[in-house]
Amino acid sequence: MSKIVFITGASKGFGKLWAEALLERGDKVAATARNVSALQDLKDKYGDHILPLKLDVNNRSEVFAVTEQVEKHFGRIDVLINNAGFGLFGTTEETTEQQAREQMETNFFGSLWVAQAVLPVMRKQKSGHIIQISSFLGLTTLPLLGLYNASKFAVEGLIETIGSETAHLGIKTTLIEPNGFATDWAGASAVQTSSDIADYNPVRAAFAESGENPDTWGKPEATVEPVLNLIDNQNPPQRLLFGKIAYHVVNEVYTKRLNDIQNWKEVSIAAHGH
Repeated sequence: MSKIVFITGASKGFGKLWAEALLERGDKVAATARNVSALQDLKDKYGDHILPLKLDVNNRSEVFAVTEQVEKHFGRIDVLINNAGFGLFGTTEETTEQQAREQMETNFFGSLWVAQAVLPVMRKQKSGHIIQISSFLGLTTLPLLGLYNASKFAVEGLIETIGSETAHLGIKTTLIEPNGFATDWAGASAVQTSSDIADYNPVRAAFAESGENPDTWGKPEATVEPVLNLIDNQNPPQRLLFGKIAYHVVNEVYTKRLNDIQNWKEVSIAAHGH
């Protein structure tokens, strides 16, 4: 049975790749982008199976209006892929107020507005699956991505909470947590802070060197089958890491965290007071 899938940030990268894969197998897709002309090729190829819509997720009223349009057009929304977002690169100290607010506005608040708009539709249906594109940097951190890390940590808490609030209504949530992939996320789509403070040059050099290894970057096309399998699964996971770097790094980080929790167990319990 075909599904109705609502994808934000579908003009390029993961969003467009997954939109085309869904259309190819017969699903219907509402695909949104700030530049809707980037979806014309899919419209030409798949006709009425795709509904391309202009959307800036930072505009809450526009998000609700577009969601209403999607429901009216297709009659329901089975799956939301909350994908819109961007990366802000640079040290925390060098980040301007405007850059920090814009990072949180799109990555966190944009995700919140779309989830809030879709939830009434899914509550009415008593079914639905919210798939939030997070990052393995919502579970650990890398230098020079402080505000991006923070936005994904915030999104993780948001979607986990929504999942606990809506499970009894038949609504499922999944956080996809990719490592770096060879999309333009770290290229044309990225925003860069200034780099005026020389004290941070060694950190910048180490970061640049780590990105030169092609093995670091996953192949976007390899994510297609995992996404389709996730959408079709009746019992999807709450979290799903994408990429071997994400798997190994997060496994190591959580092993250390559990060790710290156990090593400081007595202090933690004593801090309760009784």
